[in-house]
Amino acid sequence: MRRILLSIIAFILFSTLSFSASTPSSTEVKPYETKTISQLFENFYTSTGIYAFFHPIDGALDSDGKEISNFSQTAGRAIMIVVCLFLLYLAIAKGFEPLLLIPIGFGGVLANIPIAEIGGPDGFLGIIYNMGIANGLFPIIIFMGVGSMTDFGPLLANPKTSILGGAAQFGIFITLVGAMFLTDLGIFNFSLQDASAIGIIGGADGPTAIFIASRLAPDLLGAIAVAAYSYMALVPIIQPPIMYALTTKEERAIKMTQARTVSQLERIIFPISMLMVCILVLPDATPLIGALMFGNFLKESGVVDRLSKTLQNSLINIVTILLGLGVGSKLASDKFLVPETLGILILGLVAFAIGTASGIMMAKLLNKFLDKPINPLIGAAGVSAVPMAARVANKIGLVSDKSNILLMHAMGPNVSGVIGSAVAAGVLLSIFK
Repeated sequence: MRRILLSIIAFILFSTLSFSASTPSSTEVKPYETKTISQLFENFYTSTGIYAFFHPIDGALDSDGKEISNFSQTAGRAIMIVVCLFLLYLAIAKGFEPLLLIPIGFGGVLANIPIAEIGGPDGFLGIIYNMGIANGLFPIIIFMGVGSMTDFGPLLANPKTSILGGAAQFGIFITLVGAMFLTDLGIFNFSLQDASAIGIIGGADGPTAIFIASRLAPDLLGAIAVAAYSYMALVPIIQPPIMYALTTKEERAIKMTQARTVSQLERIIFPISMLMVCILVLPDATPLIGALMFGNFLKESGVVDRLSKTLQNSLINIVTILLGLGVGSKLASDKFLVPETLGILILGLVAFAIGTASGIMMAKLLNKFLDKPINPLIGAAGVSAVPMAARVANKIGLVSDKSNILLMHAMGPNVSGVIGSAVAAGVLLSIFK
């Protein structure tokens, strides 16, 4: 016991001497610089957002090393905050794609807060963007969730409707050509990669648009994502006038026979077959197609309900939040308030309209060779906005004939449109390898 006490006392003495030796003398300690009350208040004021909005930093650089204009640091930020608040209004009051527009809009507000640099590489929005959008991970996970919620039964029951989903992708490539034509005229300044990312809006598939934009045109990601999801939400407004303009009343009243029952074995074989075809023909599309088919295979296998339900609910919800916030980081004023944004919104609408029209016209063309005609309205569902485009086709069909139920028939081109947009994305990626 005595030895223990002596050891403790020796340790305390040794520690005290060591601390005293390492502590500088009072003459070495530098006193704090004295400041007046007015100087303290001035320091606080210069650190506020109010000061930052009126006093831009000359020569400030963004994360890519490009100089940020004074307008982008001041009035531009204020304008973008208002724009993002408007997105929140549309999502809440009008129901425009609230699952994505709320995170995107809120993320956009955060990205435009001065001084905090929330959207920068070290800010939490920048970290989210780099860990899941820049590398394409979040859109791929979203595709897994979409696959687990998708029923390919209507497509398998009537395979010829897949042609309509493919035809609806014409809007992507026609818009690509149009964007380059406008660039040649000097109206906009889009590269071929930019034009490809803009054209994919015509597929009406948000995750695919984000996936392509993050790879080919990251500076345009915010505008492309907002345009894609806005037009998806506006399907009930954009598509009906095109449907009425391209079809007659008799065509809209065409009734389609009930589809055959698809066996469980067909449902299980389909995702594997699609993946094999993709591997052999277009490997660049396998990230999206593979994720889509994996999610669907989990669902159709019938033995992993827990995994399938996780993809359908908790996982896709978590990733949707992160995806939206990450996209919002690209709504900074210096990225969004540029002339190209207007071009993206216009060309995106054109792409969507052409995709809708192409699906309808392909259905009318097929009817010239089919014994049992297809209602051309279901061709509009090929734009991939699942299931809203199919519901719109069904609604317009009911206007012509209240007994004409087209919903399940329209789901065929609708889900084939999802595959078609992913294939189109693979084609575009393969071009720029």
